[in-house]
Parts: sequence; C-alpha cells; structure tokens
Amino acid sequence: MDNKKEKEKMASILITGGAGNIGSSLLVQLAKNENDTIVVADNLLTGDVSKVPKKKNIIFIKSDVNNFNDISAIFHSFKFDFVFHFAAVVGVQRTLNNPLMVLEDIKGFENILNLSKNTNVKKVYFSSSSEVYGEPFEIPQNEHTTPLNSKLPYAIVKNLGESYLKSYNQEFGLDYTIFRFFNTYGPNQSLDFVIPKFIDLALKNKPITIYGEGSQTRTFCYIDDNIDTILNIHSGNLLSGEVINIGNDKEISILELAQMIVRITTSTSEIIHLDALEEGDMTRRCPDISKMKEVLKRELLPVEKGIRKYVEFLSKQ
Repeated sequence: MDNKKEKEKMASILITGGAGNIGSSLLVQLAKNENDTIVVADNLLTGDVSKVPKKKNIIFIKSDVNNFNDISAIFHSFKFDFVFHFAAVVGVQRTLNNPLMVLEDIKGFENILNLSKNTNVKKVYFSSSSEVYGEPFEIPQNEHTTPLNSKLPYAIVKNLGESYLKSYNQEFGLDYTIFRFFNTYGPNQSLDFVIPKFIDLALKNKPITIYGEGSQTRTFCYIDDNIDTILNIHSGNLLSGEVINIGNDKEISILELAQMIVRITTSTSEIIHLDALEEGDMTRRCPDISKMKEVLKRELLPVEKGIRKYVEFLSKQ
C-alpha cells in the first residue's frame, strides 16, 4: 500500500495550537475524515476550547508544548503520523510586551522536533510568519529572493524555527513544509487582531483607533483560502522541504480597511488616529503568492467579500 492510500485510510495527527484561529479551522476540515484521529494540544493562552468541535475522532488535551513532560506524554500515547506545529505566542502587542514569553517557544521547537524524530513522524508542518521578512527589501516578498530581516523577538523566533526544521531535515531526514502566514482572518479569530477588532468596534458604533496616518499597508487572506492551501499540500504530499507564503497579494492601507468596515457595517464609528508605534508596525507587507496559487488552483476571496462574509456570520450568532 503506497503512502497516499495509507494516509487516506487512517492517520494520527497532532495540531499544536489547535484551539486558535488557523489551527481550529484546519481541525474542522481534517476531522471530516472520520478514520483519522486528531489530537489538539493547546495551553489556551490565546486559543479557546469552544473552537474545538466535539467529535469522536478529536481529542483535546490542555498542555504546553514548551514543557517536555506535557508534550512527550502525548507523543508516546498516540504515535503521530503528521504534526502541525501552530502553537505560539501571537499578537503584535502581546509579543512586544512579553519578549521572554516569545523566546520560550524555542523550547517548543526542540520538543516537537526531537519527539517527531524519535517517534517516526512522517512530516512536520510549521506555522512561520510574514514577520520573518521584517521591513521589506522588495515587494512582493518572495520565499527565495527576499532577505529575512528579522529584528523583533517574535520574528527572530519564527526564523529560528525555520532553521530548526531545515537542520533536522539535513541531520535526520525529517520531512517538513514551512507555512509563512500573512494576515489571515475569519470567524475563529480573536479580537486581538485588526479585522475582528475593527468589526467588533464598528458593530458597537465605538471609535476605531489606528496607529499613525494609517498609510501602512497589509494584505488579508480569508481563512478558507489559507486552509484549502494547507489541505492541498497535505493531501497531495506537496512542497516537501520547502517554504510557502500563504496570504493574499492585494494590498490595502489600514485607514482604507477601517473605512471599508465602517461602510459595510453601516456604522457611526469615528476613526481616531493615535501616535505611530515605535516598533513592530511595518510600512508595507505583501507576499508573492505564485506558489500558493499553483497549489490552490482557484481565485482568492477579495477582502471586501471576506469582510461581508464575516459580518454575515456574526449576524447569525
């Protein structure tokens, strides 16, 4: 039986950080294959157990991947075939305020990769970040040509995580794919992030605050586009030993985003400008997603349609 047929028949999968935005959205889709067992390990720092569906083939374990005793017991109990390592301290302000907490995630890399190597995990998928690019040397930011200008602790740790994977592949043959996630939004995202935060304030007709003039640009990827890309990579066993940008490539300024959300929600919210952040607020960020488009094989959802979809979802809650 070849590997693909074996994977379709039955697999044991670990998602660390599986109670977060991307992890829980991936979980919902993976769990549709009822032959697979999916274990979620999350310390609930930013995740929420309510995002983990109650299904027979899903097991939630509150645990900290940075604690070897916590995570090793899980590995030895389930003998995973695949690991999605998405656990991390996230959120710009949180990571700026807690640099030592961010550095603790380095222990998680060591734990996950050592345990994966020692228990014959077939492949590790790692959630890196657009932050590894830092202030861009080129736009769009390409996986292979754009220098990694990591300066902040969060970005440095993600860059280090990528290096760990490449080193374990070289030394032990541990297979991997690295996802460099750009801003991804959707119904499971917490209010720490810009789109859900702006929508929440707009729906309550409260002031929306932005840093500086709001001219800094970002791209925003709807969660379905992100997850479908991951699923295609996983099911097709694609991009072994490679890095892929996962995001949208249409830039929008933060001010334009706020104005769009106010318009879509027919809000009376006032947009208030605060002093610009001293660090952590890059002027531009836009990925080269040529590789993602090849994998996804369809058009991405424009941000205005995604926001309308998000608002419609909230109206039904």
